[in-house]
Order: sequence, then structure tokens, then C-alpha cells
Amino acid sequence: MSPLFRNSVFVRWAAAFLAPHIVTKIRSLPHYLAAWAAYNKMIGASRQRLSFLDSYPCLADRFRETPFDPHYFYQAAWLARRLQDSRPTLHVDVGSSVMMVNVLTASLKMVFVDYRPLRVQLSNLCSIAGNVLQLPFRDESIKSLSCLHVIEHIGLGRYGDSLNPDGSQAAAAELLRVLRPGGRLFLSVPVGRERVCFNAHRVFEPETVQSFIHGLRLESFSLVDDAGRFNECIPISSMAELEYGCGLFEFVKGRA
Repeated sequence: MSPLFRNSVFVRWAAAFLAPHIVTKIRSLPHYLAAWAAYNKMIGASRQRLSFLDSYPCLADRFRETPFDPHYFYQAAWLARRLQDSRPTLHVDVGSSVMMVNVLTASLKMVFVDYRPLRVQLSNLCSIAGNVLQLPFRDESIKSLSCLHVIEHIGLGRYGDSLNPDGSQAAAAELLRVLRPGGRLFLSVPVGRERVCFNAHRVFEPETVQSFIHGLRLESFSLVDDAGRFNECIPISSMAELEYGCGLFEFVKGRA
């Protein structure tokens, strides 16, 4: 798609009505048209008139409070605070949110690995292409490692990867392979009623996650619950029944 077409009025208007919030967007259209007319009347003839070719409707932003995704908001805050405490000289992240990674590089040297390579140039950031099932690192070579909201997708074909019913377990095993004795693994996955939501993601009981993280000690567990509340450093046993929460696991690999 050419930059000219990508920025065309047709694309902007089509994007305005794409999901999510499509009902809200349709309901907001009369307000947009009324605001257009009111604005044009306010500026009069002495200022630049509005042009349909330059229009860029934003129809789903009229909220009383700032909307956010609790899983991604809190997991980024959780990891940043954990890394501030552990202060690694180098941190490796596999496939997590790039908007989180770019902020962490302000104070931390990072290597970011993703199945779909991130093509950017930024100080403190080395971005490389890699598969979480075949990470480009030697055995037991990484001291500080994170993988947030990633392994639940592996093996479902969503991102062009091969189908594998054991994809999450295989990804976890690969993370364990590259983690150095004494190293820390920061892992997040959806937790709640265990199931496969094909082909978006899997949801796990926290105990299931522990079962395929062999040889690591659970240092701490935090949780974003169904109500979007952040519960920091709680016992796994205290977790109430959930439908779709986010479990935040801090593991430490025992020394040989």
C-alpha cells in the first residue's frame, strides 16, 4: 500500500468505522457532523475552511475516563519495577509489547526478540528476529529474561507460526533453556478457567504454568483480576476463580 493511499480520505473514513466500538462510532457520527458544521461557522471566512479531503474522523474517543488495557498497563508497570529492583546490566525480552520495551530502554540495555522483527533504531535497544521455540542464544546464557503475554499464542497459527497443541509448553521449555542459573524469568499469561480460545490464545490455571516451568523457584506472583484490579505479590492459593485474568510470575533458576 502506497503512503499516498494509506493516508487518503477513503482509508481514514474506512478506519473510523472498523471494530472495536463500531456501535459507538456509528452513534457518534451525528455529533461529528454537527461539530463540523459548528466549527466551520465559528471560523468564518477569514480562516482556513474545513475540507472533506482532509477530514479524519475519530469517533470513539469521547470517554469520561482514560481507557486502558489492564493486562498490558499493569504488566509493564510490574516488569519495570522488578527490573529496577534487580538492576540487570542487560535484559532480554521475547515478544512482549514494543511500547513497553521502548520505554524500558531509557534506563536499561535490552535485546528484543520477535517472530516478526521490529525494524527500528533506538539507543540501548538491539532488535533481532527470532522464534520463541528456537531462541538465538546459547544454553544458560541469559541472566534477565521476560516474555509477557506471549506463550499463550504459540502453536495456534495466529501469527503465521506452525500449529502445535503443546506450543506454550515448548516455548516455556525454550525460555528455561537459555536462562542462566541464578537468572530471573518474568512471565505473564492469561489465567482463569483453563481453555483454548482458538486461534487467539490459551488460558491457564496458575498451577498449570508452574507445572511446565521445571526447575525454577516462584519468587513472586501478582495478578490482574477480572475487574482489572492489580493484586501485587499474592499467594497463588489465594487467587479467586477467574475467567480471564493476567498472571504475573517472577521465577528464579536454581544454581547448579
